[in-house]
Amino acid sequence: MNSLLSLFFCFFILLTSVIQGYFVAYPLLLSLVILLLTFSFQGFPVKILMTMGLVSSQKAFPIILILLLIGAVTAVWMAAGTIPALVYYGTQLINRQYFILSAFILTSFISVLLGSSFGTVSTVGVPLMIMVKGEDINPHIVAGAIIAGAYFGDRCSPMSSSANLVASITKTKLQKNITAMISTAWLSLIASTLVYLILSISNPVEIKNSNFISEIPTLFQINSLVLLPAFAVIVLCLFKIEVKITLLVSIGIGFVLGILVQGYSFLQMMKFVLLGFDLEPRMNLSEVLTGGGIFSMLRVSIVVILSTSLSGLIIGTKTLATVENFIKKASSRSRLFLGTTIVGLASAAFGCTQTLAILMTHQLMKEKYQQQLDNYQLATDIENTAVVLSPLIPWNIAGLVPATILMTDSGFIPYAVYLYLIPLFNWVQFKLAESKIKDKFE
Repeated sequence: MNSLLSLFFCFFILLTSVIQGYFVAYPLLLSLVILLLTFSFQGFPVKILMTMGLVSSQKAFPIILILLLIGAVTAVWMAAGTIPALVYYGTQLINRQYFILSAFILTSFISVLLGSSFGTVSTVGVPLMIMVKGEDINPHIVAGAIIAGAYFGDRCSPMSSSANLVASITKTKLQKNITAMISTAWLSLIASTLVYLILSISNPVEIKNSNFISEIPTLFQINSLVLLPAFAVIVLCLFKIEVKITLLVSIGIGFVLGILVQGYSFLQMMKFVLLGFDLEPRMNLSEVLTGGGIFSMLRVSIVVILSTSLSGLIIGTKTLATVENFIKKASSRSRLFLGTTIVGLASAAFGCTQTLAILMTHQLMKEKYQQQLDNYQLATDIENTAVVLSPLIPWNIAGLVPATILMTDSGFIPYAVYLYLIPLFNWVQFKLAESKIKDKFE
């Protein structure tokens, strides 16, 4: 059986499964079986194939602990009143005349604290979308601003699982990567802010449905004290403390606040850490402030492990040799970045997950970067391509899940301007730098 044909068949399975809403681990596992059979028929020893998958999956192990801690942080922050306070104070800061811009700025800030695009969309994005229900405004514009802001932190937060995964597989330091990510995104951030400002002025919002925000103080003690877990993360990150320690400290502070301030018992807090936060009694607010927990990240961890195994098989068997040959011809910085962009986009479309897009882009591009640049440049370029392009693929869960949570669809994509301005502006900057060098020697 032709390996490329099997690859496209696996792509079809992944695409269909995502559209139908099936847990992506099932099609990933089926794809692994299909590729194992295909490559074994082509003469690859099964033992070698399994070793390829196992060795590749081991790259995911360092990130698994961080994923589990992030799940615990989300639940503890909800129980401690940290996330409710962020939602309560944040939504009150929204300027009605500049609602779209405010939504982008607010979700960008929250996403840096949470490090989770899904968490940001679920906690802050949903209230923002509810607030514009019934308004004379295209909901896709608001959704685009929210999702773009959510991926601002997903890309460069020290708590981001994708940022930690990139640092892990490229063997680079997270804090140094974050510095590079900020320096390569400021122009895109300014341009996006201007776009959202224009969209805000041309689409004013009255906010007719903000009453439910007033429910938060009736269920939680809202004060500056409950913001301590978030403040701790900021301070420890500024002092460049290891992210695992930072998360554990934040969990500890939030755990104590949940007991002393919000009145939950020790056993209830332990339940939240493991199973996620569940607000009782059931009411409209509980649809927003719920989730997290270590168990919620087990599913994600399984996807990460299966994705890394699948990536190892594809790369190890040289199935994409044609693509690698194209990449080897890249002789300039702009062409190398363009190649990384194409690979990242294709990987995001094939893998249907941000994780697989990151892993495949790294596997295909690492040799070329080691020859011409270094791992830090590779890490930065992966963040500026595969990470931000994944949400722009309609069937990739990086964009599909947030859109579903926000009760919208792929119509948000044209308005998530920050996500596609990052690769565009970086490529333009490389081209301009090359032109200046060329003119200097002519």
